Amino acid sequence: MSLTLNAQIDRVEPPFWYAGMKNTELQIMFYGKDIAQYQVTVSNGIKITNVKRTENPNYLFVTIDTKKISATDLIFNFKNNNKESFTQKYTLKKRRENSAQRKSYDASDMMYLLMPDRFANGNRNNDSEDATTEKFNRELPGGRHGGDIEGIIKNLDYISSLGATTIWSTPLCEDNDAAFSYHTYGQSDVYKIDPRYGTNDDYVRLSSEMHKKNMKLVMDYVTNHWGIEHWMMKDLPTREWINQFDSYTQTNHKRTVIHDTHASKIDTETCLNGWFAPSMPDLNLANLLALKYLTQNAIWWIEYADLDGFRVDTFNYSDPKGIAKWTKSVTDEYPNFNIVGEVWMQSQAQISYWQKDSPISKIQDYNSNLPTVMDFTLFEATSKAFNEDDGSWDKGMIKLYDNFTNDFLYPNTNNMLVFVENHDTNRFNETYGNDIRKYKMAMALIATVRGIPQLYYGSEIGMTGDKGKGDADIRQDFPGGWEGDENNAFIKEGRTPGQSEYFDYTSKLFNWRKTKSVVHFGKMTHYIPENNVYVYFRYNTNESVMVLINNSNETHTINTHRFKENIKDFKIGKDVISELTFDITSEIIIEPKSVLILELK
Repeated sequence: MSLTLNAQIDRVEPPFWYAGMKNTELQIMFYGKDIAQYQVTVSNGIKITNVKRTENPNYLFVTIDTKKISATDLIFNFKNNNKESFTQKYTLKKRRENSAQRKSYDASDMMYLLMPDRFANGNRNNDSEDATTEKFNRELPGGRHGGDIEGIIKNLDYISSLGATTIWSTPLCEDNDAAFSYHTYGQSDVYKIDPRYGTNDDYVRLSSEMHKKNMKLVMDYVTNHWGIEHWMMKDLPTREWINQFDSYTQTNHKRTVIHDTHASKIDTETCLNGWFAPSMPDLNLANLLALKYLTQNAIWWIEYADLDGFRVDTFNYSDPKGIAKWTKSVTDEYPNFNIVGEVWMQSQAQISYWQKDSPISKIQDYNSNLPTVMDFTLFEATSKAFNEDDGSWDKGMIKLYDNFTNDFLYPNTNNMLVFVENHDTNRFNETYGNDIRKYKMAMALIATVRGIPQLYYGSEIGMTGDKGKGDADIRQDFPGGWEGDENNAFIKEGRTPGQSEYFDYTSKLFNWRKTKSVVHFGKMTHYIPENNVYVYFRYNTNESVMVLINNSNETHTINTHRFKENIKDFKIGKDVISELTFDITSEIIIEPKSVLILELK
């Protein structure tokens, strides 16, 4: 990806581009000492449609029209007083075949979320790098532990063996913070993979190796903020590139102000323009230069690394109109491209507001254009329900039932990311004291309800972590990812008996799900829980699956006549885990704290 720069130019971004894009307007940012004083032209008869200068003379934003231009090298000429001063080559590359029509992830997939620094160290040579401040220190819980892209590549077969088809890795671009840089959400260069993870070429190789195994790669993209060490923060293109106040102002995190008809202007401004943290400058997506820069950066990564989707961090912290334009620009370029946004809200109506074509946001004439949202209300329900043994009016399995009763608010329930934990929450197995019965019930739930299931690395071997002890505790190293680890959970013979029980259940469940279109896209009918037992069906014209979750401490005999409208003429059900067969014509006996997933015959 190397780009030879003229001595007068320090950076060109995007570093190259692609011919044949739907949006032919390309904004190229040239950065160098006093570069704005130059007049610029370009070869090959290319039309320059706009030259934008800001109050900072070190930036020049040049927009060209690439329509009908094939892959080629362009030459930009920089003149001063009509005398040529220097030139800069710029490449338009050929796109991959059918790039615009790439297939993304959907409800037929299972997404595996990992943090690269904590997953596996595949290359000891990049544990520390001269170009980045923080060095390797595995003894420090919040330090750099050395996990990298090579570690992911070496363990793709392990991830695939779980039934996972898609990997969402937390950000991989450079984060040069002096401490806690391992999470990489405070990025310092969004065109460069953090050298402690590997190179840009390594990231492309990860994508390629995954595609060979029919797996999909999702990039964690951050539109709301960069890190304080981002190179632009030392020399902003324009004051309006980031949101600024007279003194440091942190966001109030109250994203409800965006749709709240009673919200004050100061609360709204603080929410949208306040910084996430002192180390994370807030990007201003209302600024057209910054918005275009972020849009092109996202599209560049899709083309360059052959990506299959995005997960967008803090989606609804950004300027609403700006983030909607960003999302539409990406999906206009790639009509099948899926993007899931982090919309951490407390009600279904508030989450629905942020999904594309929502009937809720339509009231306010707003459309986020975001295809997929994260089901945080389901997450909240699963973090409590399995400890509530006696199902009453609003306890136990009623919490799960009630979550799905509000699905009418969503325009597309198949485009919901369903999960019981992620890298920002308490570990599920911590919450439930490593009670594997509760883990099995929860995994069965997210594997069989509507939407796209997401598994957080290590949950499948019983890993725990208490967020109350700090983020590092919920982001511990995967055992076996480092040379010398006594316990190697990546391989069957290296797992403890307890780890094996978690792994074997998870693997069998999600590998079964992988081929079941009735679960991916079938309809759902559920029944009001009784005695803390929740029963629901997934079905289409050809298949039917009956799910029974007994969250009580008692064995229950379930009279199946209540479910006649779904059981119809089916006589037996085969449990996908135990492979035992059940007569479903009159009653089913289910053990305490257990689940049955019955394929009806």
